[in-house]
Amino acid sequence: MSERDVFEYALLRVVPLVERGECFNAGVLVYCRAKSFVAARTHLDETKLRALDPEADVAGVRAALRAVEGVCAGGEAAGQAARDDAGRRFRWLIAPRSTVVQPGPVHTGLTADPAAEVERLLDLLVR
Repeated sequence: MSERDVFEYALLRVVPLVERGECFNAGVLVYCRAKSFVAARTHLDETKLRALDPEADVAGVRAALRAVEGVCAGGEAAGQAARDDAGRRFRWLIAPRSTVVQPGPVHTGLTADPAAEVERLLDLLVR
């Protein structure tokens, strides 16, 4: 059996009208300390978004989701977070916010391949 490491993940939820509290999953964040790995993958279901808010700013929501992916990727796309390690970027992204794109609670698991885990969770919990 291959070595498995602990990883943490949180869903990214879209809450079109914060005051109503309705939401749907639009992405996943995965962090594995042992591998210094952090990544986000997103998938915006525009039909769900429009069902909850016909006037939603689709381009704005997409931009917010891309920004999360950029912070995880590091480099210029991460802005000031580029200097932070993977763990600090993950912790910053999972901090509660009252915006349209919000992180859900953090969960844990074991994985031999954190990059594959991102895709598996995206398929299972978002798509």
